[in-house]
Amino acid sequence: MRNTTGKIRKKSEFARVMKQLGKNKLAVLGLIILVLEIILCAGAPLFTKYGYAEMDYMSFMDPTPSGQHIFGCDSMGFDIYTRILYGGRYSITIGIAAILISACIGIIIGSVAGYFGGQTDNIIMRLLDVIQAIPGMLLMIVISAMLGTGFLNTILALSVSSIPGMARMLRAQMMKERGNEYIEASQSINCSKFRIIFIHLLPNCISPIIVQATMGVAQTITMAASLSFIGLGVQPPAPEWGAMLSASRAYIRQYPHMVIFPGLAIAVTVLALNLLGDGLRDALDPKLKN
Repeated sequence: MRNTTGKIRKKSEFARVMKQLGKNKLAVLGLIILVLEIILCAGAPLFTKYGYAEMDYMSFMDPTPSGQHIFGCDSMGFDIYTRILYGGRYSITIGIAAILISACIGIIIGSVAGYFGGQTDNIIMRLLDVIQAIPGMLLMIVISAMLGTGFLNTILALSVSSIPGMARMLRAQMMKERGNEYIEASQSINCSKFRIIFIHLLPNCISPIIVQATMGVAQTITMAASLSFIGLGVQPPAPEWGAMLSASRAYIRQYPHMVIFPGLAIAVTVLALNLLGDGLRDALDPKLKN
């Protein structure tokens, strides 16, 4: 009976959030754009006849949209449209994977610090202060330089810089919730600390993390592009959007199309994620519950 009631509550809460989200037209627009991008990138071979490393020797730096190359070609004769589709696999995957890693670690750290408090909280917070004392971009550059370039190393470098923010946000929520009566009731019947933290407390504290993670994906995609732009992220011939911008910067005046289209891909993706994040923030806001 208890499990059935819990499932009903979860379903009703999910339905409420989806209903509230559906009322926000900008959030729905962001979600539609994001879903379309994921479909296009995941099914890239279905939407283009070229491979991302396939050269057209007759169309080097061709800026003219045509039936053959709708976004033109770059300095190597690669079809820009094709490389944007395949590049989305790298950029979006990096953004999501880095945030998932940082969120998981941040949730564990923030939960422990927020629930136990005292000396445990003090030690954890001082360690996070040390990490946050280093500018985020500088920290990512240092980690990337130490680990080297590449897809997985870029994900690791980006995830480390996001951990303190996630941990601090969850810690604050935990400290608000831990004094409530339902936590005292759980303690009185000798629930394990693990169960109290992850079964009772965490579901009531997770909403800000979901919003932060959604917007964090947008920021991480931008940071990944920045790392690739300065030569520390995903490297050519992999068609990551930042790497495409880096390879095209020398031709920005003569052939601006080589920079415009990858830049638009980043801008549209970040905008869609921010719109969705804003909508989720409003939908998950307890003040809006009926």
